[in-house]
Amino acid sequence: MSIELNKEARAAAILSIERYFRENMDEPIGNIAAGGLLGFLLEEIGPSIYNQAVADVQERLQARVAELDIEVHEDEFSYWRRREPKARR
Repeated sequence: MSIELNKEARAAAILSIERYFRENMDEPIGNIAAGGLLGFLLEEIGPSIYNQAVADVQERLQARVAELDIEVHEDEFSYWRRREPKARR
């Protein structure tokens, strides 16, 4: 599965790469080169980031599912216990 950015996100990412090069590198990078670098990063490194994000979400969901019985648990056969006088309990 390839990682795709929508048109606006891709344009913003290219502008960010261009700015990074302007402010941090000896030479600026052009729009086409920045787009190429972005494509490379999405294809080469993007899947690692994506897979880690999926693993993080799975871990959080598993923790939530493990707590589900506590959140939604209802005591069974509690009608009579609630009505007993406190001394008999």
